[in-house]
Amino acid sequence: MWYEILPSLGVIYAFLVMPGIALTYIQKKSSGDKPKRIVRTPNSFFMMERDVRVSKTNRYYDSKVSLTSF
Repeated sequence: MWYEILPSLGVIYAFLVMPGIALTYIQKKSSGDKPKRIVRTPNSFFMMERDVRVSKTNRYYDSKVSLTSF
């Protein structure tokens, strides 16, 4: 019947999804948890200063919204 294909589809789906998930964890472990911000243009500098003002913690990498509150 049609449901006999479901285990095979599950295995194929798992093998297709696994590299994408593994890549995010590998990149996070290799570069650290927080992304490094490099100022290359004046606009980047102004955006980083804006992030400091918006976060109200005087750190550009702190978010005003906590993901744990959702």
